[in-house]
Amino acid sequence: MIDLNDAKAHLRVDNNAEDALIQHLVAAAETAVLDYLGTETLPTAAPVHAACLMLVGSLYENRETLSDRPLHENRLFDRLLNPYRVMVV
Repeated sequence: MIDLNDAKAHLRVDNNAEDALIQHLVAAAETAVLDYLGTETLPTAAPVHAACLMLVGSLYENRETLSDRPLHENRLFDRLLNPYRVMVV
């Protein structure tokens, strides 16, 4: 869903030094979104794409498990993805 150029544009990265890392972050973000949605394929909807990019950005910015600032849950992520979530009852 997200190609390397989209991710780099979102991250404002204009060199190739971290391409491998960014590709891994894209894969992790897409897998996390698939898990959250409970589906096997990502919907091609713009909100899903935006949520994946948000997650890539968060993973890129917060590479370590420790941070000098508190991390907060982003409710926008849920709002973007909830309409596409498969609920099992």
